[in-house]
Amino acid sequence: MTELILKTQISYYDSCAEFAKEFKLGRGDLVLTNEYIYNPSFGNLGLEVQTIFQEEYGSGEPTDVMVDQILEAAERRDCQRIIAIGGGTVIDIAKVLAVSSGDSLDSLYKDPASAKKRRKLVILPTTCGTGSEVTNISIINRTRLGTKMGLVSPAMYADDAVLVPELLNGLPFGVFAASSIDALVHAVESSLSPKATPYSKLFGYKAIEMIIKGYQKIAAYGSEALKPLMKDFLIASNYAGIAFGTAGCAAVHATSYPLGGSYHVAHGESNYAMFTGVLKNYMEIRRDGEIAVLNQCFSELLGCGEEDVYEKLDELLGTVLPKKPLHEYGVKPEELPVFAKSVMERQGRLMANNFVPLDEARVLKIYRELY
Repeated sequence: MTELILKTQISYYDSCAEFAKEFKLGRGDLVLTNEYIYNPSFGNLGLEVQTIFQEEYGSGEPTDVMVDQILEAAERRDCQRIIAIGGGTVIDIAKVLAVSSGDSLDSLYKDPASAKKRRKLVILPTTCGTGSEVTNISIINRTRLGTKMGLVSPAMYADDAVLVPELLNGLPFGVFAASSIDALVHAVESSLSPKATPYSKLFGYKAIEMIIKGYQKIAAYGSEALKPLMKDFLIASNYAGIAFGTAGCAAVHATSYPLGGSYHVAHGESNYAMFTGVLKNYMEIRRDGEIAVLNQCFSELLGCGEEDVYEKLDELLGTVLPKKPLHEYGVKPEELPVFAKSVMERQGRLMANNFVPLDEARVLKIYRELY
């Protein structure tokens, strides 16, 4: 059994200037980023790099249309290395850029196992949530199918993941909240996964501890407490990425994808909408095993009995991001069976990592309870 997958070198720098100097950024580099990130952080360094600003091709999370346009633009550039500086959208697109030879995204989905690394890939996350800098997964909204789907290939691992807390200085609190909850979900789902190992759980449970303790400081002292915690959240997100890169994510992600794909709810927020609802249903099926270990961990961190951990968890998370029922996103009751069917038909990769098996009736029950 594989104990830990970590194919990316991880580096840390206090500043963007240190990173640019150490990595010798220059003409052979194509930087995929956002202009509002690049200009204040790198614009005054006089770098002779090529740039593509993601927002010029669409807003929000990556869609198949956006990615195809960026692939076409990148093919007109002569570059040997992709430098991704951004959140989940930028990182997911950059992974595709690293393996694409100009082919459409749909062609990559047809045979991801045959993809080959065509350019070196360096990733600098600017949120504290995806952990995607150390995984080989890219999540794209396939608009023609009406859902998000993962594209997975060994060739999509970054060569280097670089943590630079300076890049998080201007992170809006709402983006921080959604992305860091996403990291918490990564840590929890990977720890409950049947693929979890002592090594992956070492990273997963440490990420849980760091994130919960950070939220408790924010709950006690307000959003002004966040800035000195950014480094901790960035590292916790990376730990969670290492954990789910080995053990995978599961039903929380799988059930969130129809919500995000149909109603364009941010990835972290859509996971949050489904999070404790899925855990409660796991508990209805099985109360022992790893979920008992997880609940004991939550009990100790939250200072409550194990029977109250999910209510206390929702209460704490609500101090950083208010939780909404599904109907507040515009979801209609008649869509819930469609969502459940989509999960079972299209998210088998994720559902295989569930703590306990969930059938279509159980998935529909979860949606109805959260509606």
